Amino acid sequence: MRRNGWLLSMTLPGVLILFCFAYLPMFGIIIAFKDYKFDKGIVGSEWVGLKNFKYLFSSEDAWRITFNTLFLNAMFIVFGLIAAVGIALLMNEVKVRWLNKLFQSALFFPYLLSWVVMGYLVFALLKMENGLVNSALAAVGLEPVQWYVDAAKWPALLVLIMLWKTAGYYSVIYLAGMLGISQEYYEAAKIDGASKWQQIIHITLPLLVPIMTIMTLLQIGRIFYADFGLFFNVTRDTGLLYSTTDVIDTYVFRMLRTVGDVGMASAAGFYQAVVGFILVLLANLIVRKIDKNNALF
Repeated sequence: MRRNGWLLSMTLPGVLILFCFAYLPMFGIIIAFKDYKFDKGIVGSEWVGLKNFKYLFSSEDAWRITFNTLFLNAMFIVFGLIAAVGIALLMNEVKVRWLNKLFQSALFFPYLLSWVVMGYLVFALLKMENGLVNSALAAVGLEPVQWYVDAAKWPALLVLIMLWKTAGYYSVIYLAGMLGISQEYYEAAKIDGASKWQQIIHITLPLLVPIMTIMTLLQIGRIFYADFGLFFNVTRDTGLLYSTTDVIDTYVFRMLRTVGDVGMASAAGFYQAVVGFILVLLANLIVRKIDKNNALF
């Protein structure tokens, strides 16, 4: 404290914000164990123990939203990693500075758009009448597809839409990691006759493993938290798609909006937080067993 007091004092604003917005609201966790009534408040509402959790897990909804959340987020992590690293490798080969900046800006731009805007763009592409995709299918003699009725097609669609929006953003992170790799490695590889592909396999990717591990661990920590904007706005909250697109976040929102069951919504949110915390601990433990230096803690 005596040596680093001024440096530590600079962290106070961030610590206060974290305390006020992340720790103080945790008092509300007790709602998950109460029959919450607005007129009685959080403290005055009746304790019901695990009744809210029992009701949640006795329905088919809990298993459906849990599977959808884990499955879709796992697809986002796997395909997002492959796409982001692939784009970064391609951009790293563009040696013309202004062209490289143009590609980075173009790929980064979708990340800045809100999911509301993305939802309208997707609707313009997929709507039954006059949608660009169905118009293209009709032009080549194929039947139009009712995209907002066929739930089976939406896992693949959501993965593509997520990649469209976020792959460019994550590729910039990996590109920054590539730019930090010493050129001496590549020069030595060229002298030994290594091809470009061999340089990527034996130099670039191994040296990117620490960054890829950290990014993957951070995403695993959020694997139980679906992107509400994606699943609500892009799917237009269509009931016919719930079997493959309904996740914990949209379920909690619907419980609050339509049923008004604050207790069960809080139970679902608490379940989401606890399992997400356990998953990040397990993932970090596995990484520590493989390579201690790549673990977060």
